[in-house]
Amino acid sequence: MTDTSDSVAAPGNPPPTGVDPRLLEMLVCPLTKSLLRYDARAQELISDQARLAYPIRDGIPIMLIDEARPLDPDARR
Repeated sequence: MTDTSDSVAAPGNPPPTGVDPRLLEMLVCPLTKSLLRYDARAQELISDQARLAYPIRDGIPIMLIDEARPLDPDARR
């Protein structure tokens, strides 16, 4: 018997690596207050206006500017 409790979401809940779509509708960039784009493959929320990518860890968006990754490789914070 295989234990899948860590990788299978309960009915009606998002998978552990996903983000609840209702939460995504409410979140905005803390720097610009603009809408965010969800990158499921990278597990990041992208602010095109601020050119920042906010990480999602264990299904929780980390909405701290200091934790965001610049989208421009040569950009400094």
